[in-house]
Amino acid sequence: MSDIRVVLIEDHDVVRIGLRTVLQIQEGIQVAGEASNGTQGLTLLQTTQVDVALVDVGLPGIDGIELTQQFRKFQKDHPESTTKIIMLTMLGTEDTVLASFAAGADSYCMKDIGIEQLIEAIKMTHAGNAWIDPAVASIVLRQVRSSIVQPTSQKQTIEIRSLEPEYEQVLASDPVTDREREVLELMVAGCTNVAIAERLFITVGTVKTHVRNILAKLCADDRTEAAVRALRSGIIS
Repeated sequence: MSDIRVVLIEDHDVVRIGLRTVLQIQEGIQVAGEASNGTQGLTLLQTTQVDVALVDVGLPGIDGIELTQQFRKFQKDHPESTTKIIMLTMLGTEDTVLASFAAGADSYCMKDIGIEQLIEAIKMTHAGNAWIDPAVASIVLRQVRSSIVQPTSQKQTIEIRSLEPEYEQVLASDPVTDREREVLELMVAGCTNVAIAERLFITVGTVKTHVRNILAKLCADDRTEAAVRALRSGIIS
């Protein structure tokens, strides 16, 4: 399997150099380029075939959200360009998160993310899955709730459909337990495993076991996808 080709679009030299240094030593990841402002970053994405771009929101020139919008327009005319975009920022406000996804971002990470989580985010995004930092997951899930209850004629940032029949069949044959539902509710609220353990007075190991079972029962690849499917199915309201 070929390496995942990554570009870094970040105006802070220390952050960009740090990311490059860390990513270059990761097996299966190749840093294929970098830019220090939005204009350079957009040109880089338009002229370099890469798999994933890490894009800061607060870029000089054009910001990361505008960069993403313009690059998605470019991709419509250039289907050979399949680059995925991860917003990597310190900004976790609702407006910034929703604007990023509306612009076409695939995933959203906070800059205080651990390296293991960042690698996971890159790999999941490259595979076609969204990775959403737990710190902002509750914002996205609130939008999901809003999408479920609002009329379909209204334009939504996130498309929500009813739960697919195959998932309904899986849930019918192996429904979540009361404890798993409690864990799910806290996952939807954006709680970490540690916070869930403290709230339910159980160990972190037990929480991880419940989360694994929940992911399996909902046929979900990650916590956010599980939470969305729980909302669609009516397990959590």
